[in-house]
Formats: sequence, structure tokens, C-alpha cells
Amino acid sequence: MKLSGTEIVVECLNREKVEVVFGIPGGAIMPLYDTIYQKASFTHLLTKHEQGAVHAADGYARATGKVGVCFATSGPGATNLVTGLANAYLDSIPIVAFTGQVISPFIGTDAFQEVDITGITLPITKHNYLVMNIKDLSATIREAFYLAKNGRPGPVLIDLPKDVQAAQTEFSYLEKDNFSDYRPTLKGNLNQIKKAALALEKAKRPVIYAGGGVITSNASEELRIFIQKTNIPVTTTLMGLGCYPEEDSLALGMLGMHGLFSANTAISEADIILALGTRFDDRVIGNAKIFCPDAKFIHIDIDPAEISKNVRADIPIVGDLKYVLTKLTQFVELRTEKEWLERIACLKENNPLQYKQDDQLRPQYIIEKLYEQTKDDAIVVTDVGQHQMWAAQYYKFSHPRSFITSGGLGTMGFGLPAAIGAQVGCPEKRVFCIAGDGGFQMNIQELATAIYNKISVVVLIINNGYLGMVRQWQELFFEKRYSQTSLEGSPDFAKVAQAYGGKGVRVANRDDFDIALTQALSEKTFFLIDCLIPSEENVFPMVAPGEPINKMLGVNRV
Repeated sequence: MKLSGTEIVVECLNREKVEVVFGIPGGAIMPLYDTIYQKASFTHLLTKHEQGAVHAADGYARATGKVGVCFATSGPGATNLVTGLANAYLDSIPIVAFTGQVISPFIGTDAFQEVDITGITLPITKHNYLVMNIKDLSATIREAFYLAKNGRPGPVLIDLPKDVQAAQTEFSYLEKDNFSDYRPTLKGNLNQIKKAALALEKAKRPVIYAGGGVITSNASEELRIFIQKTNIPVTTTLMGLGCYPEEDSLALGMLGMHGLFSANTAISEADIILALGTRFDDRVIGNAKIFCPDAKFIHIDIDPAEISKNVRADIPIVGDLKYVLTKLTQFVELRTEKEWLERIACLKENNPLQYKQDDQLRPQYIIEKLYEQTKDDAIVVTDVGQHQMWAAQYYKFSHPRSFITSGGLGTMGFGLPAAIGAQVGCPEKRVFCIAGDGGFQMNIQELATAIYNKISVVVLIINNGYLGMVRQWQELFFEKRYSQTSLEGSPDFAKVAQAYGGKGVRVANRDDFDIALTQALSEKTFFLIDCLIPSEENVFPMVAPGEPINKMLGVNRV
């Protein structure tokens, strides 16, 4: 059966069980959109910017565990994907992005809307392709999906010249994975696993340091069983939140620059650290030379490049966490000593998060109230900034894929489109987007996408009139020289939402916020709450750059 290139794309997406594609048409990808109009069985969601499309695909992938898909045309359409691809790459999110390209003979001639998108994205994709022969297209798409979701996940880009889209060939589809040149190590070395079990049994003060890899590998249940057997306390990275219930007595909360006192202190006192699916990034460990100097490290990760990259692993194990944790649970006989558990309980009890209790609407109260009203039945998506850290600190996540945020790249503008993608992927869930007044304006146009398509995201804007995180650093380290961080001139976001046809309210005190949140929860529709908070509210605790993570500013500040 002969198919055109665009028909092959649509047929392959159908075979890959793609449910939704996010994107925007343009000249070089118009043939594909024409075929979608006629033959696609999946849904296409038109965003208002290509960055919105790739972030929506990202949010969809994080919420569902499936591969996110997005389309863009050549030139500016393709380059508008770059930030989103880098964001997905650093957070190990599976995305397949299709870009249109000028016809093959024009490649390299600086034709209208031509850019070398495969060259541009080479450092920020797991792999990418420029398909020059129609006969390679089906196998390329099959391989792209395999690469995106297997091993350490990541974004893959396929660039499609317009003449390849129009060409025809006999269609065939590889039903089984058969990519012998990419076989990631899944089963960790058994001797290393036994060695890790023995080291843990000898430990006096063990701590588990769990990262986003626990969620990516769907190993949250294996982690719970392991902790149930060993009684080892666990701290999580920003990307790992939700991999273990934070209300549990053994949960230390998030560690790092804005981590909890209990988490940062406990890991600093540990004699052995079991690092699971994490890359020891600088926002977690601070100064690598003085990070937990008395501890030995067991590091389990599916990506061998991460082992000993930032912190030397005493016992490295390359493998899939789901498999390795199951084996480690079988071999380990540890029951953590009473004295260490008492120390953990003392740290948690005597050093809780605190903030000023008064009549003002404070961001910590907003997050606490949201948790109180939603608990285990919501997906929380954040943008990047102070509000992101308040959400990580004050919302107690219990389930994997319930917290979606930009970690490695720290992309402002991520929140709203990612929340749209998460809601599309999980229509049965309530999805909340927590954003700042700065980041929200970076992709504010996606209000149209959400409201027109009746996507029932609830947006909470933590509005302090500043680029809050930058302003906080200027206050603490630049003698309050607030250079270009004031956001005077920002709109009334509630009225903006109303202008797009949605519901929005502006609140400035606790009572009004409580009423607005109750209304938002009672209505299955898009709803925006613009929350006016004190302009100089800071995120604490905080570890200053270059300091050890157990030296924190703002501890017990009321």
C-alpha cells in the first residue's frame, strides 16, 4: 500500500496510540495538517505559540507517563520549540516533535523560513533526524518513539522537508522494537546490588535521596516497599516530589537550596546515602566539595553518564530503578536504628516550616489552603519562581505525577501550557496551575487555548508585583538594589481571563481567597484567581550560593 509522507506520519501516530498532538500550522508543515484534517484519529489542540505547544506536550507526558507530541513549521516555528525541548531534555521527559522543513533542494540555501533545526537542537535532544528519503520515514518515527520513552527518556525531533511529506512509498511498520544499537542497561549488576545491601546493613544513619527517576521509572511502589522493610528516612528532590507520601513519618520533605531544615540537616548527618534516579544537581547539593563529607554514596541511575558526574559514587549501580529496588529489597535486612529515627523525629518536630500569621493574604496560606481543599486528588503544576518553592514546601504530595514543574532549566512561562497538557491527559483530575505574575505573562496567550477548548484548569497567580525570586536575591545579596525586577504595568489578570471568555477574580485577603477557591472547586470550568500578596515576601529556608546545605537562612523565622 503506497502512502504519502504525511499519511505515513498520521498512520504511525495512530499505531503509536497517540491521543493528542499540540501544535500550530505553517507553510512547511501545511501538507501534514491537510492530512490531519482528512485522516487523523487523534485530537489536535491548536496552541497560540509553539512554545505553548511543546510545554503542553511536556505537561501531558509528565501527567500521563506517555510520549507527548507536538508539531511546528520550519524557521521561527521550529526555533520557538527550542526552550521547551531543552526543558524536557534536562528533566528527562519523553516528547517527539515534528517540524516542517523547506524542500530538500533548498536546504542550505537560506531559503525562506529555513533553519538548521537539527543542528540547533543537537545538544538539547536525546536524538534528532532530518528525513531526506521517504523510504526511511516510517522506521524513523518508530525509532523516535522508542528512543523517547526507553532508557533515560527525553525529547526527539524529526525534521520533515516539504517534498518528503509529499512523496509516496510503500508503507510498512515495525511492530516490535528491534533497535540493537540502543539497549540501555535495565538490570543492575547483581554483585553491586548485594554490595549496596551489605553497606546499608552496616549503616548507623542512612538516608534515601530520591529524585525524579523514581517517578519516571514508575518505581514509587517499589520505593514504598523498600522503606517499609528498612525504615530508612527519605528526602526528595524537587523533581521527586510525590514519589513517596510526604505525610509519612519517614518523609523528610524536599532538600536543597529551599529544602526543609529536617531534610538538609538529616542528609548532612548521614553516614550512607542511597541516591535513586537523581543527578546531584547544584541546587540540591550546594557546594559539591563539602556535600555530606562523612557519607558514603550508593548511586542508582539508568544513565551511566550521571554516575559520579558531580559526586563520586562509592557503590555505583546502572539500571532501571524498578528492577534494582526490587532486587535490593530482597537482599537487604536492615532495620534502621532507633536512635537515628528519634533524631529524625526530633528534627521534624522542632523545625517545622513557619510564616507570619496575620490578616494579610500570604502565599504559604494559599498553598496550605489549596492542599486542605484538594489533598490526594489533584495535579499541581507550577511555573518557576518563589511560588514554585512555596508549592514544593507547603503542598504535601502523596502520589507520583501529581506535581509538575520545570526543574533543570527553570523555565518561566512553563506553567500554564503544561497545565493545559496535564488536564488534557488527565481529564478526570482537577489541575491547578500556580504561577507568578512574571512567568504567567511569558505565555499568557495560552489563556485562549484553555478557555476556548473548555479546559478546566484553575490558575492561582501569586502576584507580588515583582520578579520575586530575582528580587529576593537582590534583597539578600545586592543590598536591595531592585534593578529591573518591578512589574509595574502588569494587568488585572482576572480581567484578562474575562476578556478571553473565562472566569477570573482578584483577591487581596484570606476571606476573599477562601470564597474564590471554593467557587473554583465547585465549578468544572477554567477559573483564574489573581492573589495579591505582600511584595517583599521571601522563600525560606534558603541556602546561600557556595554554602553547605545545612547552613540555612531564615530557619524558624516567623
